[in-house]
Amino acid sequence: MKRVNIKDIRLKSLKELSVEIDKVRKELSKLRLEQVSNPAKDTNLLKKKRKYLAQLLTVLKEKS
Repeated sequence: MKRVNIKDIRLKSLKELSVEIDKVRKELSKLRLEQVSNPAKDTNLLKKKRKYLAQLLTVLKEKS
């Protein structure tokens, strides 16, 4: 996963943020299922996705 700059997240609109949050939540649930049956090569991927989701939710909360 590419490192995301918080400034880039803050430039997104509320609608874009909510779409991105839904996308990341779906990816996280999919990764959790895959992790059980077929562990990923990047073991930190779940942690990175959760951190990205937290950043998105924080910016969304700041804007609303």
